[in-house]
Amino acid sequence: MTDKIRIAIDGPSGAGKSTIAKNVARILHIDYIDTGAMYRAIGYKIQKSNIALNDREALKRTLLDTEIDFVEGNVILDGAIINDRIRTPEISKMASEVSALSEVREKLVALQRNMGQRKSVVMDGRDIGTNVLRDAEFKFFVTASPAERARRRWLELSAKGEPAELEQVEEDIIQRDHNDSTRELNPLKKAEDAVELDTTGLTIEEVTQKILEVVKWQS
Repeated sequence: MTDKIRIAIDGPSGAGKSTIAKNVARILHIDYIDTGAMYRAIGYKIQKSNIALNDREALKRTLLDTEIDFVEGNVILDGAIINDRIRTPEISKMASEVSALSEVREKLVALQRNMGQRKSVVMDGRDIGTNVLRDAEFKFFVTASPAERARRRWLELSAKGEPAELEQVEEDIIQRDHNDSTRELNPLKKAEDAVELDTTGLTIEEVTQKILEVVKWQS
């Protein structure tokens, strides 16, 4: 392999991107960048600092002084490991709220690009290959049929003891696909130079292997 590689994995909700990205990163011994955890980290810091989300000046000052990194699976905020602290329902809600703020999105994209300049990474999301890491050495668009993604999500909810109707889960996924692909800022779409992988009927291990074959063959 080359000295440094960036692997961008995009795709719709429920396609298995995060699990696949973690597997690839573990096997290649490079850092997995959990973009969702970055929004959680910002939400955690804002909450801890008692900053109102409508206080844009205080928010900008806080963002200027914020550093986030990932090392050996740990989420590092301003030099401190915060793994467990950001996995609460309260912080999940904050993460959702701060993700709608343009200042936060711009800051996190800058941090993500910086990580991609410094070291080898695997990063997954909705616009990694088309926006965040446009020059990534490897790009993949991981997808699956709405029915398959709904089934996976329904099984996940059931395992957690959260009742849900399969039909409603599928409707929600189709609506989210529409929202993600038609949003004005960096919509979900396949990068022109991305390899598309349909995971319908495939295991996580099989998709991981397909990605590794492309990476190793081209490296």
